Amino acid sequence: MTSGTGSAPIESTHVTVVVEGVGLRFSWDADARIEVRNLGAEVVIEANAAGLRTLAGHLPVLAGEGVTDGAHLHLEDGNGLEGGSVGLVLERSDEE
Repeated sequence: MTSGTGSAPIESTHVTVVVEGVGLRFSWDADARIEVRNLGAEVVIEANAAGLRTLAGHLPVLAGEGVTDGAHLHLEDGNGLEGGSVGLVLERSDEE
């Protein structure tokens, strides 16, 4: 993968998770920075450009063909998110 500006390739980390027989592959840009803060009445997701690309990439994985209702990805302080962040769960829900 390369950046859109023609600079050096963007390094990334890939994690494949199997949910009910379907492999879900999530990727993180190496320089991604994502922080989630709970301000009481609202939640703030603050990220650099690589972090925004990373989050945007997770959504089509969960929306993919064959992915079942309830499939989800947990992001936590030190595990996908910056230290001090509150947890964030991205979950597919096909129920009305």
